[in-house]
Amino acid sequence: MSQTMQTEPDVDQASVPLLECRGVRAGYGDITVVRELDLAAAPGSVVAVLGPNGAGKTTLLTTLAGLLKAQAGEVRIDGSPIRAGQPAAASAAGVVLVPDDRALFTTLTVEENIRAARGGRSRDALDRVFGWFPALADRRRLAAGSLSGGEQQMLAVARALVQDPRVLLVDEMSMGLAPVIVEDLMPMVRRVADDTGAVVVLVEQHVRLALEVADRGLVLVHGEVVLDRPAAELAADPDTLERAYLGEGVA
Repeated sequence: MSQTMQTEPDVDQASVPLLECRGVRAGYGDITVVRELDLAAAPGSVVAVLGPNGAGKTTLLTTLAGLLKAQAGEVRIDGSPIRAGQPAAASAAGVVLVPDDRALFTTLTVEENIRAARGGRSRDALDRVFGWFPALADRRRLAAGSLSGGEQQMLAVARALVQDPRVLLVDEMSMGLAPVIVEDLMPMVRRVADDTGAVVVLVEQHVRLALEVADRGLVLVHGEVVLDRPAAELAADPDTLERAYLGEGVA
């Protein structure tokens, strides 16, 4: 009697999100800040995470980066779960965080800052980053602390990119910068996603500028997603966006 071998059906990799959150709940001790958050993002996409102060945006990023252990739920990269509260596991999976304080070595030069982040990666990684940021290449021998605020933000992103992230988390890129500088920097987020295929999760208070470069926007209020739509749709409906920020019901 012959036996028929059964095989698992092929998985369409194009249908597997690069970044996926399933029911993520996060906070500090007994305090829950982010509640039952679901998120799925395809390669090369930009997700703008918006919301008022205290909504849980930074808590979400630190949880995705493994710096804060989720209280519940799961984070997956390419369909594989990463261990909660393990920054080394998140880093190994390709998750890189640009914190809102930039975390630069201010007494080291621009190039030394990037080399410190590069680790054992090839010289090509350094050259590629300088190709993205010619202004940094021109200042490569200057101390990071002597750069302008906009240049320091470029350097913070460059340090992240030299690590070849699959998921890039950017927390308040506009922090402390004049709006005109932010307008120059924000398109860089779109270019990074397009050129590298990484998912970029962007926490940003400059709502209009964030939505201009994002594919999708979600609004957090008191740790809950109250609005989740294509970025262009949100940008075209400021009244609904305002109601979401105020915690009012949205259709």
